[in-house]
Amino acid sequence: MDIIRSNIISLLEKSLVDSKTNDHQPVEMNKRWSKLKSKDDFVDRKSGVPVDLIRKIGMGITSLPSEIDLHPQVQKIYQARHESIVTGKGIDWATAESLAFATLINEGKTIRLSGQDVERGTFSHRHAIVHDQSKDFKYCPINSISKKKQFHVGNSHLSEFAVLGFELGYSYYDPDHIVIWEAQFGDFVNEATTIIDQFISSQEDKWGVQSGIVLLLPHGMDGQGAEHSSANIRRFLQLLDEDPREIPDYKDEFRAQKTNMRVCNPTTSANYFHLLRRQLRRPFRKPLIIPSPKKLLRFKQANSTIEDFARDEYIKVRLEENQNILKNSSNVKKILACSGQVYYDLINKREELKRNVKYHI
Repeated sequence: MDIIRSNIISLLEKSLVDSKTNDHQPVEMNKRWSKLKSKDDFVDRKSGVPVDLIRKIGMGITSLPSEIDLHPQVQKIYQARHESIVTGKGIDWATAESLAFATLINEGKTIRLSGQDVERGTFSHRHAIVHDQSKDFKYCPINSISKKKQFHVGNSHLSEFAVLGFELGYSYYDPDHIVIWEAQFGDFVNEATTIIDQFISSQEDKWGVQSGIVLLLPHGMDGQGAEHSSANIRRFLQLLDEDPREIPDYKDEFRAQKTNMRVCNPTTSANYFHLLRRQLRRPFRKPLIIPSPKKLLRFKQANSTIEDFARDEYIKVRLEENQNILKNSSNVKKILACSGQVYYDLINKREELKRNVKYHI
C-alpha cells in the first residue's frame, strides 16, 4: 500500500507541475469543429448503408477467430447474429448497434462507449468484448474491420456524476467522435442530473459549445423493481426548449437545430441503427437521449430486415403495420401515438382481444 500511495502522490505532483507549464492551444480543437456547417446551411443526410456493404461488414463482425475458446452461450449468440446477416432477416438490437458502430468506423469515425457493464451489456445482450475461456485473452469483433481500432469500449465504475462529466468533456474534443454513456439502469442517471441540467441541456445557450453525446438509459417496467424500471423520460422532455404548443413539421429541415437536444424512443432495431448513424451524419451536433429498451433487446417483433438498413433509408418518423387488417375505416374510434415497447404491448393485446383496428406509431 505504501508503494501504491507513493506512486500516486508522485503522479499527482508531476501533473501539478505540468499544469503550470503546459501551453494549451485550443486552435487544433477549433479546426476540428470548423468543418461543421452553419445553422443556415443544413440538409439532413441519409443514414442508410448499401445492403452489400452492410452484409460484408456484418459478416466480418459476427465471425470470430476459431482459436478463441468461447463460452457456449456467447458462441450461440454470435452464431445467431451471423445467421441473421446471411439471411437478412431477424437482425436484433445488439446486431443493429454493432452494425452502426462498424459502418461509422468504416467511414473513418471513432466510437467511444462507457458505462457499467457496457462490454457485456447489463442484460447480457451486447458482448462487444468476448473472452477466451482457457487463457487471458479478449477480442473485440467490431475492431476487426479497421487496423486503427477506432471502437473504444470499457466498463466504468459506479459513479455516474464523475463518469458522465468526463464523457461529456471528451465529446467536445472532436465532432467525428461519437461518445456514448450507458447507465446500468435508467434510474441511475439520477446521480448525474447536475451534469445533465447544468451542461448537457444548456450547452449551446450557456456555454457556447456543441456535443453529440448519447445517453442510453435502459427503461421499462419489466419486473425488476421500482429503482430499476424508469429512466424518468418526463424530466428530459421538460428540459427540451421546444414549444409544446407547436405542432412538429417533419419537413422543416432546420427544426432539428432549433432544439437543445433530442429525446428518441426507437421501436425497431433499424431505427436505433439510423439514430446512431445520424449523430455523425448531420453537419451539427446535438445530445441524444435514448430510453433504451430491456424487453426489445431480444424481442423478435422489434427485429429488422437487412433492407431496413439500406442506402436510401432515414429514421422512420412513423412506422405503419404491415398487416392489412383495417377492413372498414369507419370502425376506427381512437388513434394512439406511441413508441417503444408499449406499441408491441398494444398490438399483441389487440390480437388477444381480436379487435379489428389499425395502429400507427
